[in-house]
Amino acid sequence: MAVVSNHMTSDLLTVSAEERLAHAARRMVERGVGAVLVLKEEGLDGILTERDLMKAVAAGYKEDAKVGEWMTRHPETIDADDSTEHAAALMIHGGFRHLPVMDGGRVAGIVSIRDLMRVALEDSSPRGV
Repeated sequence: MAVVSNHMTSDLLTVSAEERLAHAARRMVERGVGAVLVLKEEGLDGILTERDLMKAVAAGYKEDAKVGEWMTRHPETIDADDSTEHAAALMIHGGFRHLPVMDGGRVAGIVSIRDLMRVALEDSSPRGV
């Protein structure tokens, strides 16, 4: 059984709710990520995703808009020792593509649908030639 901790990203890009939305978006583009975790005093405050950014653009966000105005608050999370199958089920049923990963009540990483697809492809790859 594949566990989330073996497939998550632990080199996190994080922001605060007070950071300007445009700055957070630029940082996401620079790192090539589709979501960023919003931390408050080392705890998870929310998640800012590409979908959140699209909503802000569609609503005509103001130049001084803050991450906290557009982030998803209280995102679903998964434990580091949970299975990748459980992560996939949460994403499919919740309609999202990124899950913050928690370990002992602390943020440990993030897992994406892309990460889970890699697991699925590894499992289905032909063995031997």
